[in-house]
Amino acid sequence: MLTSFGKPYQHCDGISRRSFLSFGGLALGGLSLPALLRAESASKSGTQKSVIMIFLSGGAPHQDMYDLKMGAPAEVRGEFQPISTNVPGIQICEHLPRMAQMMDRLVPIRSIVGSEGRHSAFQCLTGRKVTQQPAGGWPSFGSCVSSLQGPVHASVPPFVSLSPRMKVAAWGDPGQPGYAGQKHAPFAPNHSGAANLVLQQGISLDTLGNRQLLLGQLDTLRRAADADGSLEAMDAYQRQAYGILTSSKLADALDLDLEDSKVRDRYGRGSNKPAGYGDAGPLLNDYFLAARRLVEAGVRVVTLAYGRWDWHGRPHGTTFENARGHIPMLDQGVSALVDDLYDRGLDKDVTVLVWGEFGRTPHINANGGRDHWPRVSSALLACGGLRGGQVIGSTDRLGGEAHDRPVHFQEVFATLYRQLGINVNHATIDDLNGRPRYLIDHAQYRPLPEVF
Repeated sequence: MLTSFGKPYQHCDGISRRSFLSFGGLALGGLSLPALLRAESASKSGTQKSVIMIFLSGGAPHQDMYDLKMGAPAEVRGEFQPISTNVPGIQICEHLPRMAQMMDRLVPIRSIVGSEGRHSAFQCLTGRKVTQQPAGGWPSFGSCVSSLQGPVHASVPPFVSLSPRMKVAAWGDPGQPGYAGQKHAPFAPNHSGAANLVLQQGISLDTLGNRQLLLGQLDTLRRAADADGSLEAMDAYQRQAYGILTSSKLADALDLDLEDSKVRDRYGRGSNKPAGYGDAGPLLNDYFLAARRLVEAGVRVVTLAYGRWDWHGRPHGTTFENARGHIPMLDQGVSALVDDLYDRGLDKDVTVLVWGEFGRTPHINANGGRDHWPRVSSALLACGGLRGGQVIGSTDRLGGEAHDRPVHFQEVFATLYRQLGINVNHATIDDLNGRPRYLIDHAQYRPLPEVF
């Protein structure tokens, strides 16, 4: 139900006028509705390109997914076998059969470097290291895009994070706005830890989706505001904010019950239970479907955290025991997302990125696990009109060092910004001291030329 925050007086429907007036400043994960509208009014971009970023919380084992080392000793190469893909000469893990059959649409990067080795989503959300941040902090990718481009539709925020709260808070980071300002924080419907995509500020998805009920309530309160003249004094953007609350666009995008059940089955649905030991991210493939629905509704950037990939071994299962559960689910979810984007004609407009904060050790430890390894990791790019069917970079014989074409985090971000029509050589956002800040270290890093 709609939450009442005060009781100066109540209307017959049980909603206070103070509660109604507070809706105009409703924070969507820090993005107030009037601020959202002002940003939309100032937006210079009338077209929509989007990015879906899938964060594999904990650091996925690159040498057990896209970069198997069959010539290495047994204590390095692990238990999995490679399989051929539909692109001659490219092989990936046997537990990724769906991705193998669409390799012509994918770009595995086997040589991601520059990780600072923290158990955190921060570097995957910003491209920057946690240390030596400017005042206010580095803004996340989605917050930068929100600041530069604003929303596509007034009723849909430009940046949405589907990441849930986790015991390891840095894994469940939805993305901080930093010096870009709170109005560019993500809308984070899952960050309360709820499993059913409940919206913030006490407004349930059912209520927001029930336009008839909501319109009736707002109409009653609007008439009361008109009666005492307060509505005339409201800022124009504040008045438009009420219109957002009556729009079903965002609510419909988040309501997966509106999707064909066969499509949900193709994605794999998954579970909202924490994956693996501890309170980590779930293997909820509905996230991938929700991400597609959100970009289709007009969201520019969607981020999500998926699973727990921090596998140090017994007593919590070996790397390979855990991977046999995680990797096939990821395979189904990502392949369904890519197919869906192609089927809907969104394959040139939406770029998909899958990665984690670091890789895993070449050598398997005594407990059957792989430990943290920031020297090299992997990523996967898809769609966005990028040139698929190729592998970028390579590692040495043991998978411990980048051998050919090391790719820095910021090169990936430069690529994503270009995909959205943002020139990293020119675009800046002022920090809290009024100093223009570039989105990346643009003198050093450029978009990946291989994919264009």
